[in-house]
Parts: sequence; structure tokens; C-alpha cells
Amino acid sequence: MSSETIRLTTAQAIIRYLNAQFIEIDGTRQRLCGGGFGIFGHGNVTCLGEALYDHRETLPLYRGQNEQSMGFAAAAYAKYHLRQRFMFCTASAGPGTANLLTAAALAHTNRLPMLMLCGDTFLTRLPDPVLQQIEHFGNPALGLNDAFRAVSRYWDRITHPAQVIQSLPAALATMLDPADCGPAFLALPQDVQGWAYDYPTALFAERTHRIRRQAPDTGEVAEAAALLKGAKRPVIIAGGGVQYSRAVAELTGFAEAHDIPVIETIAGRANLLDSHPLNIGPVGVTGSDSANAVAEAADVILSVGSRLQDFTTGSWTAFAKDARIISLNAARHDAGKHMSLPVVGDARLGLQALGAAMAGYRAPGDWVGFARDERKKWAAYVAENIRPGNRPNSYAQAIGVVNALCDPRDRVVTAAGGLPAEVTANWRTLDIGTVDVEFGFSCMGYEIAGGWGARIAQSEAEPEADTIVFVGDGSYLLMNSDIYSSVLTGKKLIVLVLDNGGFAVINKLQNNTGNESFNNLFSDAPTIPEPFAVDFVSHAAAMGADAVCAANADELAEAFKAAKASDKTSVIVMDVDAYEGWTAQGHAWWEVGTPEVSAHETVREKHREIEGDRARQRKGV
Repeated sequence: MSSETIRLTTAQAIIRYLNAQFIEIDGTRQRLCGGGFGIFGHGNVTCLGEALYDHRETLPLYRGQNEQSMGFAAAAYAKYHLRQRFMFCTASAGPGTANLLTAAALAHTNRLPMLMLCGDTFLTRLPDPVLQQIEHFGNPALGLNDAFRAVSRYWDRITHPAQVIQSLPAALATMLDPADCGPAFLALPQDVQGWAYDYPTALFAERTHRIRRQAPDTGEVAEAAALLKGAKRPVIIAGGGVQYSRAVAELTGFAEAHDIPVIETIAGRANLLDSHPLNIGPVGVTGSDSANAVAEAADVILSVGSRLQDFTTGSWTAFAKDARIISLNAARHDAGKHMSLPVVGDARLGLQALGAAMAGYRAPGDWVGFARDERKKWAAYVAENIRPGNRPNSYAQAIGVVNALCDPRDRVVTAAGGLPAEVTANWRTLDIGTVDVEFGFSCMGYEIAGGWGARIAQSEAEPEADTIVFVGDGSYLLMNSDIYSSVLTGKKLIVLVLDNGGFAVINKLQNNTGNESFNNLFSDAPTIPEPFAVDFVSHAAAMGADAVCAANADELAEAFKAAKASDKTSVIVMDVDAYEGWTAQGHAWWEVGTPEVSAHETVREKHREIEGDRARQRKGV
């Protein structure tokens, strides 16, 4: 190794190192870091900003409007690139960094790589207390940035320039590891950012990374294969990890070779095309009657790349109590959940190994016939559910209109509220990997920001496709400024704002547990004497978007066609019904806490009903 050195500041070393990292994807070498999102302030503008300026061509810095939305955009960028590329976010010391906390939690929950380069107070403490510093009287080393320990896979505070020699490779290794993938956080004290050090030039030599594929243990594969070969009613749960492993072809081939029905998680939507004969639909609380019927009747369940969260498992009521679960997952933590038979390893290699061990096995024909019959019934329900004019304007109708007019490679983005359930249940997948329903952290505000991040990634890889965002009025009001970001950066979005007058899905949950509507819809908020409708069209137009209102499905279709034809961000607003518009079928049981004691009989009755349903819940075995 060369003994040559180069004198750089800590900030300059960090950015020069990132600039030298590449990744090989399908034989093509690409820059690992696609650039970053930044809002400058004290704590990152003088030193980190200076370093970023000198690499602005190769590491483009997108100016954010809100640090939280920057993090959402970075998460969506990483999701589009199947966790093989990432963006960094840089924020100022204090409240700027604090705004990233929610986005870090989203990335952590969804196992997504994101690098946070955040300002910190002065290491010397000579000017303490500085502007926006949190002081802990008994622990002067404890600060705001320590809050990110809970939502980071890798966390470090750089207290000396030499530390980045160890910390940067460790952060990247974490972000690229299939089992440990998640956000990395580097706290950068304001003085240390500007301190210089004689770094070895070898640190900045170009490096090409490759994602590790961990082969599963042969004993675990043999045990899982034996269990599957004895199954009378097997089913595959296809999670988001199938796409991250780039194992869609292997999943499809495995299912076809053994004639095993496939049901999808929310993160696993778009693993199979809607038209595939073994695609039985989405499973769980926001699923389909077809997938839930198959899940409930299955005797052996092969979960591939899923963390088996409660919306997939129906709070662990979706499966028969005596059903056996096999969990193929790169992460040991996920593979062993609920006493699953674990197969720890890469999804592609795991499916290949299981397939070889199961040669000759095919699921019984009557079981496959049952699954397909259930799917036909569900397809008929969806066709009627999305039909315009079947009831007042609904999410499902809007989804159906867009689905019928979009191109196969258009990417759909939504999150939180009622839209994840409606998109998951009603969207008919036209191409692989084209659906981003953020429901790991179920985070309001992700929709438009995530759409912007996805569009940045999409424009790099397939600029001819569109990014389509479904957002409710509640999330729009929470975070909408990246409409302006998309206009400024020329990253076109098509945004469907579906206005139901407040937080209607939580109002639905409130009503479904016996409670009266209270403080969710604007019309039911006691502190709002005279509700009025927000003019979303004028608001979006003020940020530079083309914006129109659609009164019904026909007008929505015409507006969407115009948006497709335009090269500019378009916002289409349509009112939907808060009470009658919901998809009524396809729901598994979901555990919610309800009052054991209440003055209201309707609440007590629902409590008894929910507690009675708990008898179906698996207790971890």
C-alpha cells in the first residue's frame, strides 16, 4: 500500500471518500452514492458545504425544503435502486438534524440505506452553550444527535479526523449488508469538520463494491425442503426482500416448478404480475379475500424476504395455529420469528437450493385449483370495486382509472392513511417492481417527498416512465413542499390528491371500535367552528405545478391523460367520500387496543368482539 498522504479537512475526506465509491450492478459499474439532499445552516455550511462544492458535478446536491422530506426522498431513492445505491442527507446542528429523526426511523424500519451527515456542537466545548444546543447538566457529552442511536444501524460521532478512516468503510459496509442494511448516522462536530489530517491517499482510491449473497446452510435447506415436500396445502409469502435480492425470476420459477400459490406482502407487491396464474393476491389486514383464504387454509407457509409484520400476519391470526412456517431471509432476526424454521441466506440462492432439494414435488391439484378459484372471485370483486359510478367517488375508483391508463413501467408511490390499503388491494400490477407502498413505518408525508426521490432515481434509469403519487388531503397538508422541489429540479411527478375531508381512515378505525367520530374529520373537530375546504389546486399551482380539479372518474381520466402527455409536474385533485368509499372486503383481523371499561355500550360491545377474536391468535409457536 502506498505511504503517500494528502492533507484534508475531515469534511473534505468524507466527501472525497464517497466520491470514490462505485458498485457493480448486473455487470455495469455505477457510482454508489447518487448524491445527496441538503439544507445548510450552522454546523454544515462552512466545512461540509465547502467540500461538497468541489464535488458538485459527481455528487449532485439537491436543495431540500424540509429535512424530514429529504430523508423520505433518500429512502425512496434507495428503494427504487433495490438498496444497491443510496443518497446522503446533510442537516445543520440542532433542529435541522432533529427534523431527520422520523425519516431515519422510516429507513431503519424498512431496512433502507441512507447516510446522514449532521452537524454537532463543538468538541472543545469552549463556546458552549452554542445556539440550538441541548444541555444535559450531568452529561455534557449527551446531545440531540444521540437520539439517532435508536433509529440507525450504524452510529458514530467523529471526534478526530483520523476516525473517518475506520468509520466511513464501516458505515458503507452496514448500508450494503443484506442482513444489517439500514441508515448510517455520522455526527460531525463543527470544529472537527474543519480540522485537517494527513490521510493516506489509498483511502481515496476508487473501489467497486458488490452486494454479498450469503448461501444458506445445507442442513436448514434440507429440513425446509423435507417439510415442504410433505405439504398438502403449501403457500409462498413473497416479501420485499425478493426484489432486494433481485430474485423475482427465481421466485417465479420456483412457484411454477412446484405449482405453489404465491401471496404478496405490502412491501412485496409487484413481485408477480397481476396476470400470473399463481398470483393469488395480497395477504393480511390490507390484503385480499383470496390470499387470506389460502393463508388460513395452508399447512406449510414459505415466507421469502418478509419481516412478517402484523399487517401481513393479521396480528398472527391469518394462519392456522398448527401451520408450519419456513422463513427464508438474509437477516437471522427475521428468519426466526414466531418459531419459524429458519433458512438464513440470500433469497435467490435459497430458492435455488430449495428447488434443487424439492425436485419432482408439485402441490396437489385440488389445492392449486382452490387458490385459483379464490383469486377469480377476488378479481371479480376488484373489477366491481373500481368501477366508476358504483358509489360516490372513492379511492378505489381513482386507482382503477389510473391503473387502466398508466404505462407498465410507471412507478406508483403512496404511504399512510387509507391509500396503502386501497392501492394494495385494488392495484393490478403491470410490471415487476413498480409499486412503492410505504407501510413499514406507515409514515404520513412520505408520499410526495418519496415520489420526488423515486423520480430522481427513475430519471437516471428509465426516464421515459412516470412517477405517480397517490396522497390524501391529510398527508398533503402535512408535507407538500416537494411539489416545488420537483418543479425546480425538473423531476416530473403526477400527484393525485384525494380529498376526504381529514384523517378519514383513522375516523373509520374510530367508528369500527365503537367510538363516535371525533377530531379526525374537519367536520367532527370540536375546535373548528366553521370548516372550509382547502383550495389544493391553487396551492399546487402556486408552487409551479399544473393543477386541475376532477369532479368524477371521467374528468380524472382526461386530466391524467393530459398529465401523462406533459413534461411538467401535474397535480390532480378529486374529492372522495369519507364513509362509503372504502374497500369493504379483503381484511384480516388486526389487533388494536380497546377500552376494557367504558361508559359507552358501543365501545364495550366492540371490546368484547375484538377480545373474542383473539382466540385465533398464534402465541409465538
